[in-house]
Amino acid sequence: MKTALITGASGGIGRAIALKFAKEGYFVVAQYNSNEQGIELLNAQLKEIGKSENCFACQCDLSDNNSVLGFINQVKKSFKRVDVIVNNAGVGLYKLITDTTEEEWDKLFSVNVKGTHLINNAFLKQMIDYGKGKIVNVSSMWGLVGASMEVAYSASKSALIGYTKALAKEVAPSGINVNCVCPGVIDTPMNKRFSNEDMADLANQTPLLRIGKSEEVAELVWFLCSDKSDFITGQVISCDGGFTL
Repeated sequence: MKTALITGASGGIGRAIALKFAKEGYFVVAQYNSNEQGIELLNAQLKEIGKSENCFACQCDLSDNNSVLGFINQVKKSFKRVDVIVNNAGVGLYKLITDTTEEEWDKLFSVNVKGTHLINNAFLKQMIDYGKGKIVNVSSMWGLVGASMEVAYSASKSALIGYTKALAKEVAPSGINVNCVCPGVIDTPMNKRFSNEDMADLANQTPLLRIGKSEEVAELVWFLCSDKSDFITGQVISCDGGFTL
């Protein structure tokens, strides 16, 4: 059985990705930080589809180096290798850049960029030795075009796009595919800060005239990790209903 490591598996998109991979027969290593309720929901959903034994949930704070190292060591001890990495974990910040503190800036880059780098680096060598592997980094449409009031967040997600393109070139000769997915406005807890009126306005700004679903992002991630995407690498693919066209 292949193993997929999915970070941020307790959130809306991460949980949908974890469910998709479990349904497809993968053993899922589900990283989460503080959202225990989300992990409990994931476990309940896995039980409903008879896949409760196909998941190992593990707490890890991606902004804490010691926590990350402990998580990596635990995964390496428990699994022979990791076939797929989906770096979905991320934190947001809706705030004027002039009011953004250095601590807030560092937290965004620590989780959204450095956490991704640490996880990938920990398992790249075994992927290189095996001559195969799939990595998907989850950015955001704001990483492509930027957003007012989300300058720090946009910058961190843009960095993830550049990281993806460079890493893809570096590890392609070793048979490893690295791609990036940029979700648009998706019905997830991260967007609960917006009112119903704001969400309706965002839907109207989307050419497909609706908010996206976590399952739709999960299907794209699954495709990029499947054998059908073996000749696709270094790509940045939007799942935003045409918002950034």
